Amino acid sequence: MQFYYGDQNYLRVLDEVEFWKRQEAEHTTVIQEVVSNLDAATINQLKKFELKFNQTEQKAVQLIETVVRSQGQINQSMTQYIMEFTRYAIQESEQFVQFLNDLLTRPQLAKDLVGKVVVNHIIRESEYFIGIAQTIMYQC
Repeated sequence: MQFYYGDQNYLRVLDEVEFWKRQEAEHTTVIQEVVSNLDAATINQLKKFELKFNQTEQKAVQLIETVVRSQGQINQSMTQYIMEFTRYAIQESEQFVQFLNDLLTRPQLAKDLVGKVVVNHIIRESEYFIGIAQTIMYQC
């Protein structure tokens, strides 16, 4: 956490989005390095996720900077935009989790115990982000 949030949970949720999207982008690289024999389509999909995560992280940074510059005085329209953006970030993570769950059923991971452990760990981390972001949104 970078800030004391007080009643500014929208800033906290943006901080979480920034952190976890960076993690998810890094996780796409970890999977490519750890899981052996990934096919070209899977590698391509992981790279697409990485690009999307990096874009979402950068958008979160921009929104954080906007909120900080406004000294917390943001209007209802901006608050609504932040909530919509957060819902998008959650959906993005849900899609990643679904992709990873599908990956676990593929032959590439049938005998790759380390790969399974790593992918399951990454799934849990993305699910953690989903849970924390939803909780913060309900508090806004």
